[in-house]
Amino acid sequence: MKTIGIGFHFEDLAIGDRFRTTARTVTEADLVCFVNFSWLTEEIFTDMASRDGVALPARVVPGAMVYSMAEGLLTPMMQRTGLAFFNAELDVQAPTCVGDTLHVECEVIEARTTSKLDRGLVRTRNRVVNQHGQAVLVYNPLRMLRRRAAS
Repeated sequence: MKTIGIGFHFEDLAIGDRFRTTARTVTEADLVCFVNFSWLTEEIFTDMASRDGVALPARVVPGAMVYSMAEGLLTPMMQRTGLAFFNAELDVQAPTCVGDTLHVECEVIEARTTSKLDRGLVRTRNRVVNQHGQAVLVYNPLRMLRRRAAS
């Protein structure tokens, strides 16, 4: 398994390569800041007094926040080498709550050059995993990365 450092170049990644990020615990402050910044003010995220009929009594975190945290954990993967984010399919698989600790496990599932010699396309399968080893979110971003020959 490779360790994330300062950005992978296209040539550093091959189909089947796997790596993981460091971990980060979701805090109450994280949730409050994200909900206020994003305006995701749905009561499940903001109202702790009225929990009747809610499936989870804990402080649930929006899937969009889990995705954002995962991308933040992955930033070192593309530091100074990432050129573009094109698309991804995203699947929220389990709830995330304040106090959960997350890391991202990645596997390269696609790697191809582009018509421009200074860049290539890489798609990874990213599993956001909590402290219990449970995948809470899975997505597969396609990114453009610099090629080493061009730097």
